Amino acid sequence: MIKLKLCGIRRDEDIEILNRLSKEKLCPDWIGFVLAQGYRRTISPEQAAELYAKLESKNSVKAVGVFINQSAEYVAASANRAGLKVCQMHGDEDERFIQRLRKLYDGEIWKAVRVRTAEDILVADKLSCDKLLLDSFSESSYGGTGKKADWELIKSVYVNKKFFLAGGINADNLNEACEKIHPYGIDISGGTETDGVKDEAKIRRILEIMRRYGKEQICCE
Repeated sequence: MIKLKLCGIRRDEDIEILNRLSKEKLCPDWIGFVLAQGYRRTISPEQAAELYAKLESKNSVKAVGVFINQSAEYVAASANRAGLKVCQMHGDEDERFIQRLRKLYDGEIWKAVRVRTAEDILVADKLSCDKLLLDSFSESSYGGTGKKADWELIKSVYVNKKFFLAGGINADNLNEACEKIHPYGIDISGGTETDGVKDEAKIRRILEIMRRYGKEQICCE
């Protein structure tokens, strides 16, 4: 069974789309809120809490917060305010940071890796985070570029931890991503958008494709 995280939720309209789809038993496993500062999809912890409260399927869909190079204290406080089950660290956070955050926050910690070499993956695999997210590499951005990750490289590296595949995934290459890489989960943001906003038809198509990979969350509560 391959999981799905739908990231970049930031508007009431996004939640309304998910609520409509949940009535058709179509839900992601996680939704992601970008709480890193200065990005197009960035919202505040308070906004994340308000949006998540409006999600009718929140008993089965968990909230993830995306953070980039913010202090462990800020991350923990934001996660607690927003009711997050997962903190996804998408910057240069190291083992020391993860250990510090563990003392302040009781949920899962995921570490994103901007994959340039096999060593990038192997080093991250030794961290004490709960899961990894393998993303495309960019010199200018920590994520959200829409650039496809190096699937051949990722496929060639044995990863002990459960990992998500991210970077440039959409309905046209989702089947290939699942069948070629066999990740624990898929993380999609831009691939569900048109002109920078969530597109209901694209989200529906993604969720319908995921049916064939045994997504139990198709049965939303």
